[in-house]
Amino acid sequence: MNKVALGLLPWFALQPLAAAIAAEVTDKKAETLEQVEVVDVSPLQFGAIDINKIPANVQTVSAEQLQAGQAVSLADYMNRYLGSVNINDAQNNPLQPDLQYRGYSASPLMGVPQGIAAYVNGVRFNEPFGDMVNWDLIPQGAIESMSLQPASNPAFGLNALGGSINIKTKTGFSAPKHVLEVQGGSWDRHTEELSSGWNNGTWGYFADFSNFSEAGWRDHSRTEAKRGFGTLSWRGNESSLDLHFAGTENALRGNGAVPEELLAYGREKVFTHPDLTRNRLFMVSLDGETWLNERNQLSATAYYRRNKMSTYNGDGSEFGDCEVGGVDYLCDGDEPLQALDGSLIPENPALEGGTVNTSETTQQSFGFALQNAFHHKVFGMNNQLIAGASYDHSTAHYRADTELGSLTANRGVAAGGVFLLDSRVRLNTETNNYGVFLTDTLSVTDKLDVTVSGRYNITHLELKDHFPGDDPDENLTGFHTFNRINPAAGLTYAFMPELTFYGNYSESSRVPTPMELSCADPDNPCKLPNAFVADPPLAQVVANTWEAGLRGDLKKLPFEGRVHWNAGFFHVINNNDILWQGNGAVNGMGYFENVGKTQRQGAEAGLSGLFFDNRWRWSANYTYIDATYQSPFGSPNGAHPDAVDGVTQVRPGDRIPGIPAHIAKFSTDVDILPQWTLGFDMSYNSGQYLRGDEANLLPKIPAFVVFNLRSEYRFNEHVALFGRVNNLFDREYANFGAIGETGEVLQGLGLNENENARFVGVGAPRAAWVGIRLSM
Repeated sequence: MNKVALGLLPWFALQPLAAAIAAEVTDKKAETLEQVEVVDVSPLQFGAIDINKIPANVQTVSAEQLQAGQAVSLADYMNRYLGSVNINDAQNNPLQPDLQYRGYSASPLMGVPQGIAAYVNGVRFNEPFGDMVNWDLIPQGAIESMSLQPASNPAFGLNALGGSINIKTKTGFSAPKHVLEVQGGSWDRHTEELSSGWNNGTWGYFADFSNFSEAGWRDHSRTEAKRGFGTLSWRGNESSLDLHFAGTENALRGNGAVPEELLAYGREKVFTHPDLTRNRLFMVSLDGETWLNERNQLSATAYYRRNKMSTYNGDGSEFGDCEVGGVDYLCDGDEPLQALDGSLIPENPALEGGTVNTSETTQQSFGFALQNAFHHKVFGMNNQLIAGASYDHSTAHYRADTELGSLTANRGVAAGGVFLLDSRVRLNTETNNYGVFLTDTLSVTDKLDVTVSGRYNITHLELKDHFPGDDPDENLTGFHTFNRINPAAGLTYAFMPELTFYGNYSESSRVPTPMELSCADPDNPCKLPNAFVADPPLAQVVANTWEAGLRGDLKKLPFEGRVHWNAGFFHVINNNDILWQGNGAVNGMGYFENVGKTQRQGAEAGLSGLFFDNRWRWSANYTYIDATYQSPFGSPNGAHPDAVDGVTQVRPGDRIPGIPAHIAKFSTDVDILPQWTLGFDMSYNSGQYLRGDEANLLPKIPAFVVFNLRSEYRFNEHVALFGRVNNLFDREYANFGAIGETGEVLQGLGLNENENARFVGVGAPRAAWVGIRLSM
């Protein structure tokens, strides 16, 4: 793991830490300071401690690593280089990955149970309506550092069941330079990014503007993303302030999984289209800190965030004809469909075979947090206590409609201008989250550090249905309150620099989202992302996590080498886990339900090394994840070929779909010449069961391995040429799967109507890009 130099930190933040983290190393020529990596232990990103004192396996990423890795996004980098991380291409868009860490998701997809808390500059980045994480909103070129922490610290609040992602952006003090980067290549992809940073010792600014555009390697998959980010900074002798601005205008087309039968006609084919998501974000935040005295560091953050998400999805339809009173109507089974005015919809070829599902979610949130870091000795022992409180208020205005249409020859949907009454949703939600947290690290001896932490969460959630209809059972209006205290305790013991033990127990929780509460009645299933129909209660999910392991640093190795290693075990039980229970049909109906206990346990190991005066850098990671259901339940999926009365029975011990049991990675970079670097990375995922096959009755998606190549040539400190090749050996693979029905969508290809199908998220073929970077 690379280290962060002390010089990268604000000098005034080092005063209370210097005695603990600075060590003198004497050689024959000079004395230098040992480099120590510090990470934040709360979302506010102040009051960091030595990473070696944290009783968990924390992984970090720096701006330099992101640049060298040439990944398309932060999620892409994590998938390629960080241990226990993998991606499911459920949406099949490079900016919309379904990222998983130890089997927990941080995904932009509605309906995926979100188990990772995400923060940017102390601001919660999970969306208020469904806790999703929209990776396209995070400007990669503006990232200064990121830490991925397991669920060892409840201070990170709701959704940190599997862990937390804490992102810190650049300022004019951390990145005082100007950079223009342009690249292009396969699939008509081109990106342009301009960043600029400056400071005069007191004032500084940083700005980053980027444009991403590609036609996509699959049909009908053009994506555009325009992002801007800026920071105005002030630094005093004992204080600092940063004012951040962010905005996006993104149009993302992700045409999702495809039936395996369709792959014979080309892996670039899509099932139905269009599938468009637009994200328009505006966010402003202010964070700062001041030293009240040499031992107390007070910090705070406040923010306003607005994200308008809209979707336009063309889907297949199972609506058919039926006769009522001698008249042929368009029907759902034997029930005629109703238009918005309440009238029955007559049979019409222009309204059969497809639907256009649209939604618009306007989410606004504001909040603030305050904390104090106390650096006081306790009975003569060094101690750091961080205590704080936070408040977040959010509203969401959700609108959804279904318009009837017909399929075109290439499986697009032509809208017919008739909207369904039963599918119209007008829902407003309001959420208030209150939190009080603390985390304390006591250095009992030079070798033993003990950490305790906890957080008390209170959530008030109100739903207001503005289109309730006549059936009181379909009224979404309701009020819900959730509260819980989540504790944690752990320790580290350094037997020697080469060997440190760590262990930790923690509890974390997530509350049902407004989206889940709006669709939780088995008798009134809904369609994602449309047609929420009921508001019964759901219990909050509580995770109990045990983690233990060993780690160490091997130095003074041959060839000027040093190695960091880690090996550990984790065991997590989710209580009252919430799952989407879909029927697998073309219409996508289903509901959310508490299904009892699930388990994610496993082992992980990592090695990273530097040799030949840092000219050869490499890392390797392996993870085994045993993700299983621990409670029996019936999984409704009429599309499953082995379903009995539309249901398969899940037994304790059945594996959770979508999570590979084995993940292995290797990467290396070599400076062949001082100005020329060549590197490659490898990722391996074992097979996984398909979503919808929770009972594990069908074959898995096959395992796969992918190699990527990259290189950079630096003409001087101002000009660099770089390039990469993804999927070097052009492997054909899939990393996601689901069971569903094709309905009549593929009849034009001679395939059977309502055929039960294995839908897969196909991996991208070989592709290459080159670029140039100008710096000054």
